[in-house]
Amino acid sequence: MGGHHHHHFAGETLVGAARDVLVAAGEQWTEMRADVFEALAVHEKPASAYDIAESVGGRRGKRVAANSVYRILDLFVRTNLARRVESANAYVANTHPGCRHDCIFLICDACGQVTHLDDDRLTGALREAAQGAGFADVRPVVELRGVCRHCA
Repeated sequence: MGGHHHHHFAGETLVGAARDVLVAAGEQWTEMRADVFEALAVHEKPASAYDIAESVGGRRGKRVAANSVYRILDLFVRTNLARRVESANAYVANTHPGCRHDCIFLICDACGQVTHLDDDRLTGALREAAQGAGFADVRPVVELRGVCRHCA
């Protein structure tokens, strides 16, 4: 496969790496952004903005608006801290936030688990085709749905 290797972070090191990437992008790492990222990072499956708002609200002891969470998630996607699973309207934390590349998601229709793959040959070919058609700033989104080995 035309993938590449990178270091995956977890737990507090993931939060620290995300903070560093966001600050390097010229953004502030606020308490709310930290809470949203931490809530996203602990989800084992893609989480919706409503899931995250509920988690953050429970932690803070007050209601958190999903619209606020959506804005933060959009920022996280733009700065490569999170990936949006388009077909599920949900998000996953990027476990290697300093690495820029396109992702391929394998989504299990039975359990909802998402597996992330890198294949630069495939996404590179998609990017080249789009650029050949006159598109700029192309971001391939590849999602394959099926049944994972645990559910098969």
